[in-house]
Amino acid sequence: MTSRKRSLSATEGLASLSPRRRTVVKAAAATAVLAGPLAASLPARAADQAPAFLHGVASGDPLPDGVLLWTRVTPTPDATPGSGVGPDTEVSWVVARDKAFTGIVAKGSVTATAASDHTVKADVRGLEPATDYWFRFSAGGTDSPLARTRTAPAADANVPSLRFGVVTCANWEAGYFASYRHLAARGDLDAWLHLGDYIYEYKSGEYAARGTVVRPHAPANEIITLADYRIRHGKYKTDPDLQALHLKAPVIAIWDDHEFADNAWSGGAVNHTEGAEGTWTARKAAAKQAYFEWMPVRTAIEGTTYRRLRFGRLADLSLLDLRSFRSQQASAGSGSVDDPNRTITGRAQLDWLKAGLKASDTKWRLVGNSVMIAPFVIGSLTADLLKPLAKLLGLPQDGIGVNTDQWDGYTHDRRELLDHLRSNAIGNTVFLTGDIHMSWANDVPVDAGTYPLSPSAATEFVITSVTSDNLDDIVKVPEGVVSAVAAPLIEAANRHVHWVDTDRHGYGVLDITDDRAQMDYYVLSDRTDPSATSKWVRSYRTRSGTQKVERTYDPV
Repeated sequence: MTSRKRSLSATEGLASLSPRRRTVVKAAAATAVLAGPLAASLPARAADQAPAFLHGVASGDPLPDGVLLWTRVTPTPDATPGSGVGPDTEVSWVVARDKAFTGIVAKGSVTATAASDHTVKADVRGLEPATDYWFRFSAGGTDSPLARTRTAPAADANVPSLRFGVVTCANWEAGYFASYRHLAARGDLDAWLHLGDYIYEYKSGEYAARGTVVRPHAPANEIITLADYRIRHGKYKTDPDLQALHLKAPVIAIWDDHEFADNAWSGGAVNHTEGAEGTWTARKAAAKQAYFEWMPVRTAIEGTTYRRLRFGRLADLSLLDLRSFRSQQASAGSGSVDDPNRTITGRAQLDWLKAGLKASDTKWRLVGNSVMIAPFVIGSLTADLLKPLAKLLGLPQDGIGVNTDQWDGYTHDRRELLDHLRSNAIGNTVFLTGDIHMSWANDVPVDAGTYPLSPSAATEFVITSVTSDNLDDIVKVPEGVVSAVAAPLIEAANRHVHWVDTDRHGYGVLDITDDRAQMDYYVLSDRTDPSATSKWVRSYRTRSGTQKVERTYDPV
């Protein structure tokens, strides 16, 4: 879910729903990197000794024979994130089968430099599939916290089940990351999926909790430069709940817009003013560089986050990048959303996705998808009236979409993908989605205008935000008030939507077996409370072969 500020048209070089946005033009593109913002990216206990591992450790992108390890070392007190200073520092790593590190299976070292903001990665291979491992880093006699990770099953393994935590949209200033803490406490995750908006780019106070800053981020300005993005990533990595989850399981992450700027597209963003904030090409390159420095994510095709992971014969996971190649967002209600020349994926990525889905021999095909693919429309008419009228008036053929930042704004790509699933009899495709700050359980119909007579080509589980404002927050009413009114209207106008909760924050747990894929939805007691509790509220599943969602009344 995005907040709107101002429109932009900008040109990209070859280098790589909230209406409350400000409309003022920001004063300068260059951000002065000062001692205050730099220090603010460190914990209160910051470096009275060096080297130190102040930003935790993490792992990600598990393979059957390996996993990517990550940390950031602070070699000297002044070598804060984004500072560009600090000596080269040798960082060793070790992987073992046990917490006591008596069964060491791999070790090595890498040099942390200011050029990579003293972040390091080790892409460890030669491990056993479907196995828990423990790892840590060391530098100058200091050990990092020790962490658990887990490799993926062998490609041909018959896997009885998989379990993933699922999160999205974690705004530092809007609250605490209790969702991460509760997932870390489970101890039963094969991995966890972050579906985008791991960080937010806004200046302090611009996008908080119902307008109130719960805890200030750093730097205080909107992040634009490479130093800015590094400082912001560094601030997030000091969160104890985020650190705790990274210590417990590998993450599989994709980016959405706020890792760059609000409503980002290939040539700009709503939250970017060309010139006053430098060029979009430079800003995007800075954001990508900082992301790959600070995240345990392998740089994938064309330096983006689209890639594919496999978990035995049970599931594969296609991860999408829906920002780097997309056309600029269309205005709501515009017939241009049906323009075949407009794209959300880009041609190469869509072809890659289609080919991978067709070639897949796993039981389930999961798609990590940052924005909702199921239609969310208003003003629906019967298909025999709507389509001729839409063609005549230049309106979207599937109804008037509410949010054209999602697949509703790029219906040609969606229609091509869903037609591909149907024409090739590709079943058991499940989209896992973030962005919209609400929980949804959807069928994904081939033709929304005639659903349920139209077949469903896939299913979709959408996860609400960890902290970012949802509908009740935007209108500043008690939790549940908006959902009580809006949910029945949304479901009546969109018959493929089995459930929507517009008002609460939380996370999901996806459990997959041969027979079904089930999402359990959990909500937080209070995002502004660092000790917030969580509770299970709903579960939905899709049974193998059905391409439809149904409610189930117990969590896994």
